[in-house]
Amino acid sequence: MQKFTIHKGLVAPMDRENVDTDAIIPKQFLKSIRKTGFGQNLFDEWRYLDPGYPGQDPASRKPNPDFVLNQPRFRGASILLARRNFGCGSSREHAPWALVQYGFRALIAPSFADIFFNNSFKNGLLPIVLPEATVARLFDEVRAFPGYELTVDLDRQVITTPGGEAIAFDVQPFRKYCLLNGFDDIGLTLRQSDKIKAFEAQRLAAKPWLAHTLQG
Repeated sequence: MQKFTIHKGLVAPMDRENVDTDAIIPKQFLKSIRKTGFGQNLFDEWRYLDPGYPGQDPASRKPNPDFVLNQPRFRGASILLARRNFGCGSSREHAPWALVQYGFRALIAPSFADIFFNNSFKNGLLPIVLPEATVARLFDEVRAFPGYELTVDLDRQVITTPGGEAIAFDVQPFRKYCLLNGFDDIGLTLRQSDKIKAFEAQRLAAKPWLAHTLQG
């Protein structure tokens, strides 16, 4: 998992409440058994005017010119500004996968759905909860100033605006530790690989029959 320390990026405004995970990555793309390739179908039904299906060449699609991520001023955005209850709906982990693979590193909203919130941290995506009034003000600033960028400092837990304003945010210490070090669940487990090997050797010495497999 990619570490998150300090990130400066262009902000894209997703001015909708209750954006659910089926909108983030529609259900037809969940058939893949791989963990890659979802970024091109992020917000698929909003980004394109034609129906999308797995394996389709994005170059053959018809982009929706009115959708925020298709607007030239927001191309290359890596921070998504959203409204309340972002990521609601089903618990699909494909939603944060799609956001990360598109290029987003941080999300800012007044609230997130719980499962999506947890899945984001486990996949290197930083969801930041700010007061609704603060988020509304950021929406106004993004609209008013093309090229609007924010700097997110996870270690200091501060967002810095182009004007130099520092906006503090909270993050649970263990989640912060994992993101700063790039540890997902597997990475955390592998840090204990020596202890795991020692336990397996000890168990095998005490119960050698575990080394044998049953023949069908």
